[in-house]
Amino acid sequence: MATVALHEEIEPLKDMVPLGVINADVLPELRATPLGEPPVLSDAVERTDHVVDEANGVVVRVHRAVGQEGAVPCVYSIHGGGYILGSYEMDDAKFDKWCPKYGIVGVSVEYRLSPETAYPGPLEDCYAGLKWTYDNADEIGIDRDKIGITGVSAGGGLCAALALLARDRDEVPLQFQLLDCPMLDDRQITPSSQLDDLLIWSRDSNAFGWQCYLGDLYGSDDVPYTAAAARAEDLSGLPDAYVCIGGADGFRDEDITYAMRLYGAGVPTELHVYPGAPHGVALFSHLEIAQRYSADQEDWLRRQLERLG
Repeated sequence: MATVALHEEIEPLKDMVPLGVINADVLPELRATPLGEPPVLSDAVERTDHVVDEANGVVVRVHRAVGQEGAVPCVYSIHGGGYILGSYEMDDAKFDKWCPKYGIVGVSVEYRLSPETAYPGPLEDCYAGLKWTYDNADEIGIDRDKIGITGVSAGGGLCAALALLARDRDEVPLQFQLLDCPMLDDRQITPSSQLDDLLIWSRDSNAFGWQCYLGDLYGSDDVPYTAAAARAEDLSGLPDAYVCIGGADGFRDEDITYAMRLYGAGVPTELHVYPGAPHGVALFSHLEIAQRYSADQEDWLRRQLERLG
């Protein structure tokens, strides 16, 4: 059995994390189960929802600090959930902190989930939200030349694919991409993707997520690079990148490889690997390693915003 050592802070807590496999049998129940207590949000940020694509139910939530004036940078965010779970509400707490702290407008997209909607539907939803954000920049108070994107897990995979799609369509200029433990490679051929006893997101759950997202494309050689960014041959011309991943995450090897390839393609890239950290390490928010994981992201974001002026 191939395993990897957990960080010393997390090892004693591993039995508190369910190791169950996510499959078609449990998916409905998981979707119906709240992901813990909803966060307590401040009155310092106002949130407004906007319908982007009524036919497909695509909505974006705009987060803006109360009293903020003028056109400010925008961070466009894509939630995680293995392509099969989650909601844009998962970004509420993040932007409740980031908007007043960094003087940005946050935009979260509610994309359709798989398997009900397979590729390219969810990615096109994300692109529709991004294009709406760019086109309506004046109305929502953002500088359309200072837009960056971010995503966690499957949202990170969609974020990487969105950067490629935006580059190719050349309609929306992006300034940076923050990829948090991104789900990038459907082939599952790396050593880390085959590890046993992975916390939060197992290799079997990973296979199920990709099967749902890719549909009939799963297992074939015809998967487009905008479906699985690790398959992209040309990474040139992409915005500055930040990639972070835990050493005990099944995505470890594909994320490290992607970061190295970005750097090799001339994309300014920062890579952070946290030994022993599992997928979703930020959920252990009281631990030093989780706090460092989040602080390093914010430090990079701050530097990107300073660079944009």
